[in-house]
Amino acid sequence: MVASCTGTLDAGRDHPRGLLPVDQRNPVIIYNDASSDNWMGEYAALLANNGGPPLAAIVLTASSYWPDANANATGWSDLMTAAGESGLPGLPSVTLSGGKPFTRPTSGDVDDTPANNSAGGELIVDLSRKLSLPWRPVVVLVGTQMTDVADAYLIDNSVVDRVVVVSSLGSYAAPNGAMGPPNGELDSWADWIVAEKFQVVQVSTFYDQTTDVTAADVPNLPSDPLGAEMAAKQPNLFTVTTASDQVSVLSVALPTFVTGVQRASPDTSAAFDPTQGPPLVPTTDGNVWIVTQIQSSLAGACLRLLLLAPGSSCS
Repeated sequence: MVASCTGTLDAGRDHPRGLLPVDQRNPVIIYNDASSDNWMGEYAALLANNGGPPLAAIVLTASSYWPDANANATGWSDLMTAAGESGLPGLPSVTLSGGKPFTRPTSGDVDDTPANNSAGGELIVDLSRKLSLPWRPVVVLVGTQMTDVADAYLIDNSVVDRVVVVSSLGSYAAPNGAMGPPNGELDSWADWIVAEKFQVVQVSTFYDQTTDVTAADVPNLPSDPLGAEMAAKQPNLFTVTTASDQVSVLSVALPTFVTGVQRASPDTSAAFDPTQGPPLVPTTDGNVWIVTQIQSSLAGACLRLLLLAPGSSCS
């Protein structure tokens, strides 16, 4: 199925812009846990209304990082409400999903894994049927575990022909990638399923997101509900430089954001490790694109432009 999906994209009528198989013309589904520690939601809402990828759905779940699913959904709903009240129309409501992390079957065959039939998995399947084109698949932007993406495959195997996964996940040490922290350790068997069956962009390069909006910038934020939401969030951002979920949406939305890529494939002969997904090893035409370098200065510059000059484009 991976070979089939790769062929479909490579033979597409519109060549992707940039180094990845998808770009700002692909509709996106966000799949995440909390919104309070990063700027993913703000970037997605602003870009969707300013030349970036159209935002089709938001799926929220619980994780071991953020275990209160209802609080996660409320946070994202409040963010989208603030964005809508600040002049960003057409944003989707939040879908709460309760898919539980998967257990590896004794056979070791991903197709022997029982589906969760989660709300998120079902939504990914349904929207991909409605929105994907042979040359323009739906993108699932992942900032949490891969559970509901894997569930979508278990519900409908053909979803891999309609979806590309772009995840803020793992690490890279040339020439290999690891599907470990952040996020990759949360559901290791889901990592295996997704890595084996989908086309995957693993963004394993992060940046200091506190530079996007500093404390000194807060007084200059727009005096609208979105500006107020961002001002309240700014002191609570993750300050580590090894996690910034918005790198997934930025990699899709800004053709020059990604400056280095390693093609890879999962090493399915490796022993199963319950703390991470399969090793990603270099392959010329592999189904995985590991993002190894980014132009992080574009992030904050784009955010400030979209906030202060509505109608602008970062592309």
